[in-house]
Amino acid sequence: MEKPVLSPNFTIEDIHKLREYNYEMTKDMTDQERMDLYNKEGWEVQREIERMKIASVS
Repeated sequence: MEKPVLSPNFTIEDIHKLREYNYEMTKDMTDQERMDLYNKEGWEVQREIERMKIASVS
């Protein structure tokens, strides 16, 4: 399944697309695989937030 294209206004349909995409990507994963995926992605977002904070201070 391709990553969904979201509208500029982010509608309820976009939320449905994201939920369907997430389900399709994770439906055959074990609980551990899902936890590993979410942790990995979560840490990537956290690092990006930290980089943005540092950039805004400079």
